[in-house]
Amino acid sequence: MLRPLASSLPLGFFAFGTGSILLTAAQLQWVPLAQSRPLMLLVLVFVVPLQLLSGVFAFLARDSGAACGLSVLGCAWAGTALVTLSGPTGRPSPALAVFLLSLAPLMLVLGAAAVLGKPLFSVLLLIGACRFALTGVYEAGGAAVLRTAAGWTGVALAVFALYAGFALLLEDSAQRTVLPLGRRGRARTSLQGDLGHQLERAEREAGVRRQL
Repeated sequence: MLRPLASSLPLGFFAFGTGSILLTAAQLQWVPLAQSRPLMLLVLVFVVPLQLLSGVFAFLARDSGAACGLSVLGCAWAGTALVTLSGPTGRPSPALAVFLLSLAPLMLVLGAAAVLGKPLFSVLLLIGACRFALTGVYEAGGAAVLRTAAGWTGVALAVFALYAGFALLLEDSAQRTVLPLGRRGRARTSLQGDLGHQLERAEREAGVRRQL
């Protein structure tokens, strides 16, 4: 039985870029400090649901690497937004520092795992890990320059995510790579190969084999 699904990666990239800009607006004080809470509410109602939805459909599409990355990012946005909303506005949070510094190595692992097939997604995760680390050190009591550096890293992430989402949308519409995405290995043959490539080793995949 074939169950065609649309790619959820463009939605995940666009949601991530939007969340990155919202957090940057707070970190670089593009909006008044009193508007930090509304920004976090926007993260909760817009970014988190779209990011998690992308993760769910990535699991259904049998892409565990992308699914893990998107799901972790969705929950990371939710955790950051809720802690910011529950704490004093504009003050560092040691609890948030522990959370973000714990996420940074996890993002590095996910990025390293993705580099063999999807270098573009890997770069996004690696830059995201840098931002988590910078923000985490600032929240732990670091200098304000770290918050500024994290904010501008967020701008780079948003631009990168916008390009990646657009390139993936074009690829999905044309059924071929239009803008460079750096696909390699199975990620490349999944787009350029025939049906035989899609079903190769399917009997060993989770949901087909008897145990995970």
